Amino acid sequence: MTTRRVVLTRSAAVIGAASTGLLLPEIVRAQAARVRVGFMLPYTGTFAQLGVAIENGVRMALDEAGGKLGGREIDFFKVDDESNPAKGVENATRLVQRDKVDVLIGTVHSGVQMGIHKVARETGVLNLIPNAGVHVATRQQCAPNVFRTSFSNAQPTLALGKPMVERGHKRAVWITWNYAAGDEAFEGFEQSYTAAGGTIVKKLGLPFPNVEFQALLTEIAALKPDAVACFFAGGGAAKFLRDYAAAGLNRSIQLYGSGFLTEGVLEAAGDAAEGVITTMHYSDLLDTPRNKQFRLNYAKTFKLQPDVYAVQGYDTGLLLLQGAKAVGGDLSNKKALYAAMEGAVIDSPRGQWRMSKAHNPIQDIYLRQVKGKENRVIGVAAKAVEDPGTGCRMG
Repeated sequence: MTTRRVVLTRSAAVIGAASTGLLLPEIVRAQAARVRVGFMLPYTGTFAQLGVAIENGVRMALDEAGGKLGGREIDFFKVDDESNPAKGVENATRLVQRDKVDVLIGTVHSGVQMGIHKVARETGVLNLIPNAGVHVATRQQCAPNVFRTSFSNAQPTLALGKPMVERGHKRAVWITWNYAAGDEAFEGFEQSYTAAGGTIVKKLGLPFPNVEFQALLTEIAALKPDAVACFFAGGGAAKFLRDYAAAGLNRSIQLYGSGFLTEGVLEAAGDAAEGVITTMHYSDLLDTPRNKQFRLNYAKTFKLQPDVYAVQGYDTGLLLLQGAKAVGGDLSNKKALYAAMEGAVIDSPRGQWRMSKAHNPIQDIYLRQVKGKENRVIGVAAKAVEDPGTGCRMG
């Protein structure tokens, strides 16, 4: 599949002049004064909907601030990353070297993110991560020019252990796919659950993206734990929820998970998801004026309901706006730009959050329970949860 690139500018005159090769000196100067923002997101394939939601969120934040960054007009550049790690470096390089973007926003898939990360570390381009939770990006390979506005893979499960034990569920089985995201989610769960006094009876796994759960569900039934905790996402999560219920386990063993277990899959899972408890940094049903206003504006603008990915995109825009304002739109003033972003407090639909020293959000994690095909907030699982940033040394 050929990588698609779209250049979007607020000046039709510039496009017209460029297409005929007649770039006048004043237009060249006008272009130089514009901020170049690159989106490297999935626009096709499994994660296409996520990429669109993130871009929508970023654009909404910028438009609410007058459509400028520190007083400067914006040119947008887009590359479809196809969720293909093999093209990660190539696509990121195209945006940085050919399109000369000042900031690169991406991406969803952690494997692709590592390609972006390599280019960001080598070139110094500002990279804002609106989703991918891969630990190394804000741990051992943290960098002054890389900021994440979403979560680390361990963050939701760092808040999971205590509520489970408080509910009397002191013996648990953990189950996930055998891949990086599953391993990193387990790290958070193991730490929080054992610290709260829980015992992990067994850790079960299967190859990604295998969804043949039956043998493992039979094993869980035989182990008779108090609860099951897991990390699954997308279509595989919906299948796990349905299979768990079909095996009758939902009637006797409480199911918990990282919030991605029930994020965007409740229609597909149907009644099988009822009663499942998860921890997540956002819920559609957060009952705050800020969230309600955001959801109303987003629905009016895009004729769609926003999700956690739209919120993460929106917060990416808010962070960029704060940084650009502090330097008067001069994104080349990197020391002051990074300092402003490091000190930013983001007034987000998810609740206020701030940036950790390793450039990952310090944020509240909510306790949610599925009721009537909705992720209802039943409490705050943990306040101001911070990824440990293990091994991060800002150079």
